[in-house]
Amino acid sequence: MFTGIVEEIGVVQSVLKGTKSAKIVIKAQKVLEDVKLGDSICTNGACLTVTDYSNHSFAVDVMAETMGRTNLRNLVPGSKVNLERALRLSDRLGGHLVSGHIDDVGIIKAFEKEDNAVWVSIAAPPEVLKYIIHKGSVAIDGISLTVAYMDERIFKVSVIPHTKEVTTLLNKSPGDEVNLEGDLVGKYIERFIMFRNTPPVQKGMDLSFLIEHGFA
Repeated sequence: MFTGIVEEIGVVQSVLKGTKSAKIVIKAQKVLEDVKLGDSICTNGACLTVTDYSNHSFAVDVMAETMGRTNLRNLVPGSKVNLERALRLSDRLGGHLVSGHIDDVGIIKAFEKEDNAVWVSIAAPPEVLKYIIHKGSVAIDGISLTVAYMDERIFKVSVIPHTKEVTTLLNKSPGDEVNLEGDLVGKYIERFIMFRNTPPVQKGMDLSFLIEHGFA
């Protein structure tokens, strides 16, 4: 579990691609301070497991499902990525609850400067938009941001100077992909409502039931 508060920007050192998967090595500093094998590091919003590390980098294996659903497939040596270590129970929750499980990618449509901030417009598929609400939270490439506008096609966030300096979002261009994760609480509520409206399955005791449970 993560908070969407990016700790540092890492730089991809190498990408070794398989048929559908990849092994990625990322240069970093802050997230390596107490790293251990098997730790989770949120990389552009995707929860990845540390499989190897040194004093200045760590390696992750990215499976086919993650490559197909995220913008990690576009990474090349030199690419910059947002990094965050897993949340500790004693930490302040400065952003919002982020699982690191990407719902889908969105497409940056436009940037618009307004005084000290920049509005970012992102087109998202319906499967993601249904979890986005006005003034709610969304994770964009692992960055916890507040939704300031939305309609049936796009949503917008406003990025302050601090976020600009410590994340990669404003280094992107219109047309670039970003990883999106909708609100985790909304997903659970949706799931609970689905089951509440579904009558429980009553299975009678017949011969197939007895055979299934070893009584016949």
